[in-house]
Amino acid sequence: MKRIAIYPGSFDPVTNGHLDILKRGLKLFDKIIVAILHNPGKSSLFSVEERIDMLSRSLKGMPNTEIDTFDGLLVDYAARRKAHAILRGMRAVSDFEYEFQMALMNRRLNREIQTVFLMTGLRWIFTSSSIIKEAARFGGNIEGMVPAFVLRKLEAKFKESQP
Repeated sequence: MKRIAIYPGSFDPVTNGHLDILKRGLKLFDKIIVAILHNPGKSSLFSVEERIDMLSRSLKGMPNTEIDTFDGLLVDYAARRKAHAILRGMRAVSDFEYEFQMALMNRRLNREIQTVFLMTGLRWIFTSSSIIKEAARFGGNIEGMVPAFVLRKLEAKFKESQP
């Protein structure tokens, strides 16, 4: 039986921290489906199509990965995809409460799907998509925190939005 995990998130944009969790997760699972949550109620900097493109480019050379989108309950999506686990990264204690609540709710909804937490590497502990977007918006140097082509996309996106 193949060990399949879902790695859910907004990936708006994908960061090197995301890629670190994914690479390490591939040592635990036979296949990881990187699943972008499609939430029309949430405002995103990049469209779903742009995020798929950035992820596709980021995952080149990473076999046993797939990119998909979903809406609705994560555990329902995981069951449809025949996944056994949900892979989540944790940066700091501040992530723990939310992630713990979500894991417990998912377990209540479907006891067959486990949540697996990986601690983010120390190098990425302070990074998040929202912090990176905020720094980029105001011209901060985010080189090395995201893949080079994501950096260029962020620069172009914020250049477009300037008057």
